[in-house]
Amino acid sequence: MDTHPDHLTTPAQLDALLGPPAPAAQHKEIDHVHPLYRRWIEAAPFAVLATSGPGGLDASPRGDPPGFAVVQDAKTVLLPERRGNQRADSLRNILADPRVALLFLVPGLGETLRVNGSARIRTAPQLLARFAVQGKPPFCVLEIAVQSVYFQCARAIQRSGLWRPAPPRTQLDLPTPGAILSALTQGGFDGATYDRELPARQRATLY
Repeated sequence: MDTHPDHLTTPAQLDALLGPPAPAAQHKEIDHVHPLYRRWIEAAPFAVLATSGPGGLDASPRGDPPGFAVVQDAKTVLLPERRGNQRADSLRNILADPRVALLFLVPGLGETLRVNGSARIRTAPQLLARFAVQGKPPFCVLEIAVQSVYFQCARAIQRSGLWRPAPPRTQLDLPTPGAILSALTQGGFDGATYDRELPARQRATLY
């Protein structure tokens, strides 16, 4: 008789399924940005910011040249909030629930770096000026009080082949943003014009 449940409901069941964590998994987590972890953050041009709020969960990309996230000190990371689609899902969540999680990626590197903490939204002019690019400051800066930092092993990146050369978009056979908007509005949105104008608009409003 099979006594294994078809879904898990308790921590004990999960522990029985996975077994104990490896020693490295227990030693890698600390409550501050170690100098070696700092080098990782400073090398990353891309991060995913996760937040939670009354409307639900959100995970959104953040990117700039390496070093865009600044380690102010061992317990503080600064993250600029640049121009986007102005939905501000992450910022609205932080106003309600300051808990955040960051996943930093470095191209070509299998490991990723995770930073958990709590954030507040800063708008002091002198702080914004520190993060100006092409003479344009960010809308605001997230000041993240660090609670835990640790690296994630490379298996997920290795399995996905994320850093392999990518095929041209024309070979991916995926819908364009304009095609999606047109379909979702049943033709009420001019998707062709949107796609045609999007590259120039993005270049003009990058910062």
